[in-house]
Amino acid sequence: MPGLLSSPVCLTVIWFLSWSLCPSCAQIRTDEVSGIQFGHLESNVTLACGKSQIWTPVVWHLNHSSALPWHQVTSNGSLVLLQVDHSVQGDYSCYDNQGLLVHSIKLKLGYPPGLLSISCQVPNHTHVRCSWVESVKTFLPAAYNASFRDGREWRPCIVDTTHRHCDIDHPAFWQTTHVLRITETNVLGSQTTLVLLTLHELLKPNPPEAVSVSPLEGYPKKLQVSWDFPSSWPQHDAFPLMFHVRYRPLGSIYWSEIFSEDTSVMIFDALAGHVHQIQVRARDEVNSESQWSEWSNLVFAHPWEVDTTHGPAVDEGSEVIPVIIFPARTNPETSTAKSHNPAFEEEGNLGLVILLVLFSVVILTTVLSLIFVVWVRQRRRNHVTKQELTSMVKMKSMPI
Repeated sequence: MPGLLSSPVCLTVIWFLSWSLCPSCAQIRTDEVSGIQFGHLESNVTLACGKSQIWTPVVWHLNHSSALPWHQVTSNGSLVLLQVDHSVQGDYSCYDNQGLLVHSIKLKLGYPPGLLSISCQVPNHTHVRCSWVESVKTFLPAAYNASFRDGREWRPCIVDTTHRHCDIDHPAFWQTTHVLRITETNVLGSQTTLVLLTLHELLKPNPPEAVSVSPLEGYPKKLQVSWDFPSSWPQHDAFPLMFHVRYRPLGSIYWSEIFSEDTSVMIFDALAGHVHQIQVRARDEVNSESQWSEWSNLVFAHPWEVDTTHGPAVDEGSEVIPVIIFPARTNPETSTAKSHNPAFEEEGNLGLVILLVLFSVVILTTVLSLIFVVWVRQRRRNHVTKQELTSMVKMKSMPI
């Protein structure tokens, strides 16, 4: 009997039966060179104890420990892990009944790819960059292949796997729609995502650069604002830009706006004596369906002011004569420094005296007018009373 079991025919039958009885290993692939096996999370994963088909008892260890997750061991020594999760990843080893190592393998788990979430940026008419994020976190290394169609032919979109984006140069902007195709592949499968693009609606320049603001000497309400084209925008007449400038005094919630086709504007209504915030953005001037760029960084500027911090020098040996200055109410938002002039004060006092005299004359005239009206009314009343008495006397003197 032992000779029969060791015959080539019997060994072939045993080998065939062991393979036919092996549990399903769907969506599992093994890298024989690196000793890594990949499995699908939330499914059953089978680990074989090497390539030997001899039915001998084996013992499995995980990370050099005999404690194993929920599992079964088949008759041929394979380890079946049930409904696996991330906690069962690690280095698995099987040993024979004499404690000798038979086979070891590293288990990594994940998911096959899902559809990608794709977004594209069009900073100018000659370049498109599309990036993506996974809708399914696979936990496994992936490869990407991307292509772009702006007519009848597909052409490659140059992929940067590290940053997960691809670049297209010189797309056909005159086409109404374009198609982007990205395929993600890992050891458990692949998935292709298609997206339709309308480039003239996605066109969005980068913000203007080198924004600067300068005050104008002698003009407390003017500011000169200048900037440069975005470095990513081709600077020639075929692609003009429209610029939008906004500004406000620091602390205000209301913006003032200026639109310009040039790279500089003059602000004429700055609030004197206040710091201002200024920002600039840009848009394709010809394509009305394009998007405004993001605003440039805030720039802070202060209009020109008279320098009152430095007064005339005083000799140490000279006598200092104190000057008394009486405070006057001023509006802090609009007031500026003014010199003391006695002539102006005298003219102001004379005007005040004249106003007081005129006001007194008006009051006196009004009072006299009221007195005269009252006197006239009283006189008329007395006259009427006198006539009534005369009539009564005449009536009594008449015979009945």
